[in-house]
Amino acid sequence: MKKWIIRLNNCYSLLNLMTFRRLLNLSKLVLSYFMSVILKKPVYWGMPFSIAIEPVAFCNLQCKECPTGKQNLQRETGTMEFDVFKKIIDDLPPEVFYLTLYFQGEPYLNKHFFEMAAYACSRRLYVSSSTNGHFLDINSARNTINSGVHRLIVSLDGTDVESYSSYRTGGDFNKVTEGILTLSEQKKQLKSLHPYLIAQCIVLRTNEHLLGKFQSLSKKLGADAVSIKTAQFYDLTDSNPLIPSLENYSRYSRDSQGMYHIKNPLHNHCFRMWSGAVITWDGQLLPCCYDKDASYTYGNLNREPFRRLWKNEKASAFRKAVFSHRKAIDICRNCTE
Repeated sequence: MKKWIIRLNNCYSLLNLMTFRRLLNLSKLVLSYFMSVILKKPVYWGMPFSIAIEPVAFCNLQCKECPTGKQNLQRETGTMEFDVFKKIIDDLPPEVFYLTLYFQGEPYLNKHFFEMAAYACSRRLYVSSSTNGHFLDINSARNTINSGVHRLIVSLDGTDVESYSSYRTGGDFNKVTEGILTLSEQKKQLKSLHPYLIAQCIVLRTNEHLLGKFQSLSKKLGADAVSIKTAQFYDLTDSNPLIPSLENYSRYSRDSQGMYHIKNPLHNHCFRMWSGAVITWDGQLLPCCYDKDASYTYGNLNREPFRRLWKNEKASAFRKAVFSHRKAIDICRNCTE
């Protein structure tokens, strides 16, 4: 019964932020998107409803398929300052109501993370974040709860040290499980229904046989929900030991030459171009979370306002490219949208 109360509270938190203006904007976005699909060219009405902001672009782990952990990002890395964050939040259109406080890197490494979350919540944004779970001690667990974060994903990805360490290089399985348990216990002590705590498992060949055990472990640790997520890979050769063998849990299919290819047919349209965008630690506005190197930036929010960048020539040109030949765009070729 308690789980259903928490789930309903999470839904209520999101619905409670919905205004007539935001609902009208959603209608405009959906209508203009379907018109674009029919006309085969972008027609854009309204503003995005979802934004992701990157607190930091570096991490304490070196996960095997992560460009951040492997230090393969082609852009500068750094930390977003709180005054920059506040300026960006204040500049966002009021139609935006969902904020993902995460992109590349581990968000808890930003010393202003709790302050950022609290400020976003005060501006009536639904705040979600994702963490590798290594910083969830009692103090940070309490700060997470008090900041008002509505939803928190903790990447666990295994049921023991061996399965966890097969991907999370430099990570400590026991520390992550302790962190999930600590946050769950602190929620009880503070009598808080938030954050909605999700234990996430990225499915790999090394853990695909443990999904049942993962569900049981997550429940034991006090997670409110479990997320089973397919993995994105950059090494798509048959020699990659992490690509799942279970077809249902893989984004890729294998050809006769032993190469893997995305299952997505990659039609010439994408709702992400309407629904949201990503903002890097240094203020660059990107089309989506697949643009990890900021190759297709629309511009910088430290120099120009959001509304101007959102409909400028670079943004329009990128949307047109998606609608003309999406497979030619490198960041789209590994996308599940």
